[in-house]
Amino acid sequence: MKGNASICIAILAIVLLGCTDISQSTDALAVPSPAIPGGNGWNSLTPEESAVIEQCGTERPFSGKFVNHKANGTYTCRKCGAPLFSSQTKFDSGSGWPAFDGTLTNSVRELPDPDGRRTEIRCARCDGHLGHVFRGERMTPQNTRHCVNSVSMDFVSQSLEEAYFAGGCFWGVEYLLEKMDGVHDVVSGYMGGTVSNPAYRAVITGKTGHAEAVRVYYDSSKISYRQLAKMFFEIHDPTQIDRQGPDVGNQYRSAIFVTTPEQRTVVEELIQTLKGKGLKVVTTIHPAQAFWPAERYHQDYYVRTGKEPYCHGYVKRF
Repeated sequence: MKGNASICIAILAIVLLGCTDISQSTDALAVPSPAIPGGNGWNSLTPEESAVIEQCGTERPFSGKFVNHKANGTYTCRKCGAPLFSSQTKFDSGSGWPAFDGTLTNSVRELPDPDGRRTEIRCARCDGHLGHVFRGERMTPQNTRHCVNSVSMDFVSQSLEEAYFAGGCFWGVEYLLEKMDGVHDVVSGYMGGTVSNPAYRAVITGKTGHAEAVRVYYDSSKISYRQLAKMFFEIHDPTQIDRQGPDVGNQYRSAIFVTTPEQRTVVEELIQTLKGKGLKVVTTIHPAQAFWPAERYHQDYYVRTGKEPYCHGYVKRF
């Protein structure tokens, strides 16, 4: 819902306070090419993208590629690819930036802006700057406007949600989950530790506390979280403590990192079902934490090498 001209002007003035204005070239406004992992595992960013996402910049109003974008799907983080906003929550605020009156669960983090007046929003997964959130403007029934820089986002024409699993070497978990219909992408990485941006050589010492994990982006209109979780329990041995086959160490532990209470409920129900069948399940459940994509050479390992998983395989358990 658009406000009148005076309201729009006021909103523009408020939003621009305290941020850097990014003058973008034609190239910067084009729809981005498929993301390519950078040296630290996140997507490589152009200078314009970095100025906004990593340095809290702001693109010029009405210049972003998603201001008038109306396709159905999911808006994702340009830096890490995490799903952020459903197209169903997008509305025209008249402010010059894409606006959403809701977020995907646990996808966006709010914190006080350094200007002392506004609330900044950041990607909950990689901490990339997205924009600001405003409440009380009465533009939608939700009375909330997430004002987001187009340059901070990508878009996929699917209803994406995310899931995180750790079950031994991430090569095999990634390879087998990617074969499921409705899975959009699986990334190998590290979760559950105490060190930022861990490297593989540090993780395998067991001293960082991270588990080898995978991040799954899936189309919830085609596959459910329950189906994913069931498959996870059937492609690794959930009864092995701090190991999976020949791989030994706490980085190979069986764990699920949940993003919502609903995910936790599903996992708890599946574990109880397995225990009822006599399995001594040791899989632990934790809230999803920072996920650090692994180095490039770990991604799609079995697809690239033509090899087969050595410690993962399907075993029907349900």
